Amino acid sequence: VQLQASGGGLVQAGGSLSLSCAASGGPSSRYTVGWFRQAPGKEREFVAAIRWTGSSTYYANSVKGRFTISRDNAKNTVYLQMNGLTPGDAAVYYCAAGLAIVSTVTTQRAYSYWGQGTLVTVSS
Repeated sequence: VQLQASGGGLVQAGGSLSLSCAASGGPSSRYTVGWFRQAPGKEREFVAAIRWTGSSTYYANSVKGRFTISRDNAKNTVYLQMNGLTPGDAAVYYCAAGLAIVSTVTTQRAYSYWGQGTLVTVSS
């Protein structure tokens, strides 16, 4: 499975961005696709995830109510709509795919495939 993340850019605080994660070579219907982010000097952290089939979605508390993850199976693409962005959301955002389950969906080790990052910058 190869993942291509895109959509990052510069936005003012309070603004919105939509990230895309295009998958090729799969993914398996058993996969979960997640978004993680890493700010300078900080560890990579979970943001959101969605099962490739079904309706289950998962969010970090810090983005719940502001970010929405969705997918288009026909396009093999997962989206992350980010609203109400703050400088604290600035980071490199990565998408990942793997056999994550409910108990592991927030852990990086549960994801076998990673895309390159896309940079989100939020100006105050």
